[in-house]
Amino acid sequence: MTKTLGLIGSGMIGGTLARLAVAAGLDVVLSNSRGPGSLSGLVAELGDRARAATPAEAARAGDLVVATVPLHAYDRLPAADLAGRTVIDTMNYYPERDGRIAALDTGELTSSTLVQRHLAGSRVVKACNNIFYLSLLTAARPAGAPDRSALPVAGDDPGAKEEAVALLDALGYDTVDIGTLADSWRSQPGTPVYVRPYFPGPPPWGASPGELLRWFRETRQRGVSRRQVGELVGLAVRSPAGEPLPRTPRFP
Repeated sequence: MTKTLGLIGSGMIGGTLARLAVAAGLDVVLSNSRGPGSLSGLVAELGDRARAATPAEAARAGDLVVATVPLHAYDRLPAADLAGRTVIDTMNYYPERDGRIAALDTGELTSSTLVQRHLAGSRVVKACNNIFYLSLLTAARPAGAPDRSALPVAGDDPGAKEEAVALLDALGYDTVDIGTLADSWRSQPGTPVYVRPYFPGPPPWGASPGELLRWFRETRQRGVSRRQVGELVGLAVRSPAGEPLPRTPRFP
């Protein structure tokens, strides 16, 4: 059972997962490329269950570790410190940010198989890459809630997937196993299960960050069930990887 969640990357998705983890009673160790001092505000917001560290320290401290950095930085993940650990990969390929990666453009690899090659001593699980960070924050529900949403999960190691499923359950989500890391393209940007199904309506993108957050908090969530996620994943057709980078405001 995960008691401490390590986070390498503490931006929109990482910060949201940290908030959900603390709310679920977990300790979190946050890190980013700018150093622990840059995370003082987030740590203060999260309270006594949170502390800031370096990526290597977060890797060693976490019972389970989330890698949520821009994909172009995947090869800077501390592989030695992550050896033996389950790593949840939330990363997506956006060529305008990450540069062109031929093996992803041709479909030879998925982004997660690329990450797994770098983290050869770890067990990589793809999850939380297909949901907008404000949806991730506001759609979380207790187990058994009729409007609880599900998220797709992919990985090569069954035990690692079980760890990820248990964590997501604690954070407020059901899951759907969509196969191996080679199958994880089914939840990549541009596929039917990516982002849009979790919106409760057309978001007011022109609003301020605070207003947008309020809209997500106050607009009734309909939930995306396991059945719906399974159907959407089944509709996916593989096409050249690389969607435009979403331009979305951060927390106020």
